[in-house]
Order: sequence, then structure tokens, then C-alpha cells
Amino acid sequence: MTTQANTPPKEETPGSRGWLRDHSELGVGLMLLVLGILVLTDALTMDVDITQRGPVGPKTVPIVVGIGLLVVSVLLSLDVLRGGRGEAEGGEDIDLSEPSDWRTVLLLAGVFLGNAVLIGPLGFPISGALLFWGSAYALGSRHLQRDPLIAAGLSLVTYFIFNNLLGVPLPGGPLMGVI
Repeated sequence: MTTQANTPPKEETPGSRGWLRDHSELGVGLMLLVLGILVLTDALTMDVDITQRGPVGPKTVPIVVGIGLLVVSVLLSLDVLRGGRGEAEGGEDIDLSEPSDWRTVLLLAGVFLGNAVLIGPLGFPISGALLFWGSAYALGSRHLQRDPLIAAGLSLVTYFIFNNLLGVPLPGGPLMGVI
């Protein structure tokens, strides 16, 4: 029986897959950089009334937010390159060794897309009920008598709160005269 000699582990270079996995937070830094550039570009090209008076106008907050995004992007990237790592939350119960549940993700995406398509012709109370029931079903609830009733009630309460109490008009659809 032959034994293999202990070989030292391969040194990982910046081009290797392990280096990218260990520095995956750089993706968040890149996303923040792109978002900051977009916010600043939009703020600086904003059409502002020339008669505006005072130092604080509609461009001020977007410019501050855009600069903040750029600063955070640079600081995060520097921290990651210096060896900093984000720590997982103590109560995190996600098993990263398990594969993704694409069936649930696709069901939820279909439910949200269906809601976006149906909200105009059917109105919020009906499309919202389908959204709430479909989301519960996609996430594993199989109470076929109870879930649609809860979804319909939740949809009607949401419609009432937004439409009547908050003043945010939602499409009523065919139920417009009934509710």
C-alpha cells in the first residue's frame, strides 16, 4: 500500500475561484458603486426650476445619498481587500450546503408576475387575494379551505387601509361598486 506524500496546499491567486469566493463581498461594493453613480448622474441631470431659492433644493438629498453610496462602496471594498469578512448572524438557520429551492422561487415569481398582470383588469381586492393565497401556497401552506379565506380577508383589509385611510387609490376592478 502506497501513501501519498503530503503536498502543501496550492497558493490561491487573485484569478482563482477560491479567491473570488473568499472576497464575494466585493460584489456588494461594486453594486453600491454602480448605484451611487446612477443616483449621482440622475441627481446632477435633474431639471430644476431656475427660480428656486435657497441652498437646499431637490438635488441636495440625492447628491448626499449618491456620495454616501460611493463612500460606503470604497470603504467596504478596502475592508474586504484587507481581509475583513462579514459575520453570519447568530440565529441564522440557513444550511448553505443544501441546494436552492428553485420551485418555490419560481412559484413566487409567477405569483408576483400574475398579480402585476391581473391588478388592472381584476382590481386589487381580487388580484391581492390571489397574491396572498399563491404566496402562502408557494411557501408550503396546504390548507385549501382556510388559506383562500384568509387571503381574501387580508386583501380586503389592505385595500380598505390604503384606499380609504391612507388615501392611496388602488384599482377596485369589478368590485369597485360593491366595496
